[in-house]
Amino acid sequence: MDTARYAELFLTESQDNLSAINHALLELERTPTAREPIGALFRAVHTVKGMSATMGYAVVAELSHELETLLDVVRRGDRAVTTSLMDTLFSAADALEQAIELSVAGREHEVNAGAAVDALRAAASSTAMSAEPNATRRSRKKRSRGRTRAKVPPVTVVVTQEPNTPMPAVRAYLAIERARTLGTIVVTEPDPAALDGDDFDGRLTIGLDTDATDQEIDRVIRSAGSVAHVAITRADGRTNGNGSTLPNANGAPLTGAAGRASELAPARAHRHIRIDLHRLDTMMNLIGELVITRGRLQQLSATLNEPALTEAVTQASRLVADLQDGIMTSRMVPVWQVFDRFPRVVRDAARALGKQVDFIVEGQEIELDRSLLDEIGDPIVHLLRNAIDHGLETPDERVSAGKSPTGRLTLIAARDRSAVVIRVTDDGKGIDRDRVLARAHEMGLVDRSRDELTDDELLRLIARPGFSTARQVTDISGRGVGIDAVHARVRALGGTVDMRTAKGQGTSVTVRLPATLAIVRALLAKVGDETYAIPMTHVNETVHRESNTIRQVKGREVLVLRDDVLPLLHLRDVVQLPRRDVGGGQVVALVVADRRAGMVVDELTGQQEIVIKPFDAVRDGLSVFSGATILGDGVPALILDVSSLF
Repeated sequence: MDTARYAELFLTESQDNLSAINHALLELERTPTAREPIGALFRAVHTVKGMSATMGYAVVAELSHELETLLDVVRRGDRAVTTSLMDTLFSAADALEQAIELSVAGREHEVNAGAAVDALRAAASSTAMSAEPNATRRSRKKRSRGRTRAKVPPVTVVVTQEPNTPMPAVRAYLAIERARTLGTIVVTEPDPAALDGDDFDGRLTIGLDTDATDQEIDRVIRSAGSVAHVAITRADGRTNGNGSTLPNANGAPLTGAAGRASELAPARAHRHIRIDLHRLDTMMNLIGELVITRGRLQQLSATLNEPALTEAVTQASRLVADLQDGIMTSRMVPVWQVFDRFPRVVRDAARALGKQVDFIVEGQEIELDRSLLDEIGDPIVHLLRNAIDHGLETPDERVSAGKSPTGRLTLIAARDRSAVVIRVTDDGKGIDRDRVLARAHEMGLVDRSRDELTDDELLRLIARPGFSTARQVTDISGRGVGIDAVHARVRALGGTVDMRTAKGQGTSVTVRLPATLAIVRALLAKVGDETYAIPMTHVNETVHRESNTIRQVKGREVLVLRDDVLPLLHLRDVVQLPRRDVGGGQVVALVVADRRAGMVVDELTGQQEIVIKPFDAVRDGLSVFSGATILGDGVPALILDVSSLF
């Protein structure tokens, strides 16, 4: 069997299992006496072992085998869950992840798993039961003899895979592991050891001792994927309409409506398929061009004033909008796909710094464009590590300050209009404004007459490249690249960063991102003959400029808007054009996080969905643009980066 073409599928399945392994390890560390985490670990590792053996990844198979052996010792109660054991298991999980990635990349020769394998063997052998290997062999022989005698199980499940299922042996392993969660597996046909053979035809029979209902069995087995039919027969004669076959005690098959019914059973429609992300990117690019063309058609239709043409363009516009919505929705994925790895990041950082952290994650079901989700992972890691290193105190310091020895770190994702908000909050000591101000004085960044900083000024300072108040560099932070990297990356994604901190109470950093990077709705504003696009995410409202609403406060223009006083900007100043002497114009009320301002423009020409194109600014050019777009009349327009304006 040519396994190379299944490498990506193996990697995807393995990543799911690695995530399960890390979560189970964290749960086991929290509750060392619990049985459920050990069972979850064993199942995930066993699945990886079976898949890697099928793929021919020897190092991964060996490593997972040794890890499974150690977990079996722990599961039997022959080895206590200690700190040293947990360190060994976490290290083995890291080694397993690296081995999988290198093996899939065709670089298995670069895997150095010797130390991890030795550590696992040493941990497994350090048990009071020195005869454990012999006991294990006797147990296996007993199970083998039991399989030969093959008593009739209470429930028989016949699983038929879909035709041309990739990695059929792996799917069969998964089905067996799923079945194991329902009860005790009495027998399987063929034996799991024979699944790797070329003669496996995709048909698997599992004998179960379980109290689960037929519906539950069907659901659990189908969750293994690529399952065409599930036939369930009970020893008492009850059936779900499909029969099954299983060798009886004499080796003869247990007959029934069996194969005929299962062959005729209708296949359940599959609701999920895997699509290469590059294909979705191509579709998004095409729909972007289609949106631009739609705008052009709408403008031409308006000028020609031909009813039939107008009707056709309107219908086409609706279809394009539906297609656009469908493609954009298909790119949306829940943030848990990235958030899943953060508990392990927090755990490792906390242990390295000798701190106790209670990590809470909320809003994992919030959806974000896949391309954005891939990009936001590293900035969040920076924020979490900074919070643990700089924000949270050591247990002794927290007790001295009247706090719980365990710090609280929260990661929250939420929807806010057309944006996604990600917030990292800790209950630590807060940012030391005096130290930041002193460092800023040393670097000449702030006038020495200043004796205090606002939250916004504080953020701008610590987000400067290389700015750091850390007294020493650690493996976690201290090089002045944390908040700088976050700020730069989020800005590049069209988002904003906001920070609030209070001495002794903690710090909260909020990242606001557009739900998608490709197509956004924008307000079109003109100054002179130039048109600029303002993302609607930051537009609160628009008002006509009236002279009696403009005031001067401390030498700066402000707009009095009902009960609010907004600092006033001029788009002409932003793009370095001379102001017009005549009055009038429009004011756009902008909002970025908790900050608000008004921006004066010459004219507003309407709203439009725009396709964001990458923008490479000229050297020494203005840094107030986040991209460019093509309008309906074919004229390019620059997109304002609102967060950089105030």
